[in-house]
Amino acid sequence: MFENPNINIKLKLSALWTSLMVLYIYGDYFELYVPGKVEKLINGTAKLDSPTLLLIASILIAIPAFMIALSILLKPKINRLLNIIFGILLTMIVILVGSNSLYEWYSFYVLYAFLEAIITISIVWNAWKWPKKPPSD
Repeated sequence: MFENPNINIKLKLSALWTSLMVLYIYGDYFELYVPGKVEKLINGTAKLDSPTLLLIASILIAIPAFMIALSILLKPKINRLLNIIFGILLTMIVILVGSNSLYEWYSFYVLYAFLEAIITISIVWNAWKWPKKPPSD
């Protein structure tokens, strides 16, 4: 039998946020291979074509980046709450992005959105089921 040690909930959540960030990065990287994408970036006609949209996108990407560390550093009560809130928020966003990416050249984006939704749902589930401290005698 192989040993299956219990993993601290904070490490689980941090690992899930890290996986999410990796998928975000690769999804955006692979998008550069979509025909016409680089030209739109160069001529300023890409979807993020204003300072406000770039700021909003930056905030959305900063959330999982910060949650990697915050999942380890924060105390359980606020940690659990933030993981649930941001997990639900990002689940809704990736489902929206995936459902709006149903084009031949964006099939990879739909795949990433599906995988990202699984991860964010796992974040919410793990945070919701956060282990309780056993009662002291």
